[in-house]
Amino acid sequence: MKTTSMPGIYLHIPFCKQACHYCNFHFSTTLNLQADFIAALLKEIELKKDYLNGDNITSVYFGGGTPSLLSASQINHIIEQLAKYHTLNKDAEITLEANPDDLNKNYLIDLKATPINRLSIGIQSFHDKDLQYMNRAHNAEEAKKCIDLAQAAGFNNLSIDLIYGTPGMDQQQWLANIKQTLSYNMPHISAYCLTIEPKTAFGNWFEKKEIAPINEDKANQQYEILINELNNNGYEQYEISNFCLPGNEAKHNSSYWKGIPYLGLGPSAHSFNGNSRTWNISNNAKYIKSINEGADFFETEKLSKPMQYNEYIMTALRTKWGISLDKIQQKFGTDFSKHLNQASSKHIKSGHIDSINDTFTLSMKGKHIANQIISDLFVEY
Repeated sequence: MKTTSMPGIYLHIPFCKQACHYCNFHFSTTLNLQADFIAALLKEIELKKDYLNGDNITSVYFGGGTPSLLSASQINHIIEQLAKYHTLNKDAEITLEANPDDLNKNYLIDLKATPINRLSIGIQSFHDKDLQYMNRAHNAEEAKKCIDLAQAAGFNNLSIDLIYGTPGMDQQQWLANIKQTLSYNMPHISAYCLTIEPKTAFGNWFEKKEIAPINEDKANQQYEILINELNNNGYEQYEISNFCLPGNEAKHNSSYWKGIPYLGLGPSAHSFNGNSRTWNISNNAKYIKSINEGADFFETEKLSKPMQYNEYIMTALRTKWGISLDKIQQKFGTDFSKHLNQASSKHIKSGHIDSINDTFTLSMKGKHIANQIISDLFVEY
């Protein structure tokens, strides 16, 4: 039975030139398995062709890793395989995550000839000191130049990533990053607070007390500077870390936050169909070997009603659309709506949650402690 939603497809490209100090995503800096990986990925596309029940596809997202390490011909080959087994909408958003150092003039011209129609560029900062601290592969000059080149090549649907909260960046430097971004009239901006994750370079150094924890007060101030500056320049904050000019919300990520099914392909990729979640093994060699030998390469977890409720709370509260009490009542029942009313009451009284017409959204100060609020609204199971 077909759903009324418009699902998306995520492809995890698990290769990078070098490891950023903050990154805890699955990737390898060894590129010798790239050709074997693509062959396995094409097989997985066929193997999972029925996962989305034949629904039209509204978005395709090449994430990673560093998808811009793929050639234009490799990207074309992957999209052709997707189109063989899925119906891609004519206006489907097809995004490639890209690093600035990969986006030279010739590569961008080649990309423009593929179905890729949106680039998400990992700028992170326009300051060399920040980029060196994070061990990014590009410098500040490349960060600026790649945007000019992308726009000149005809890529108007652009998003850039920024990171705030780095130890060496003061408020004026952060404001300069924002001003530089605004100078490009960027349709979409994602901004994330630097976090110290286990099993990363930063995580290892933090355990050894070689680096200090993130200064939360400074990071919170930078977050508010970001929100105010972007709001004053016509951007809408439609999710905690995502901002856009009117009509430029990311279709793909918006589907995640709205609980729409999606298919994940490649090592470590997750899939979701509303009732269960599936995830692939996070090992390139095992992924390739398992697919080639017809062995299991993913695990599946059936989502109970409490798990589905928690999933909805976790994604919806991060967005401008918020949590709908009516939806909770209709989808999960009276017990869950009662729990939500009780658990949210203290956060409404404290001004961390705004409640309008039975829709709950985070206030400005609520956004600073979003994870804690979300946890408080969860049900135990």
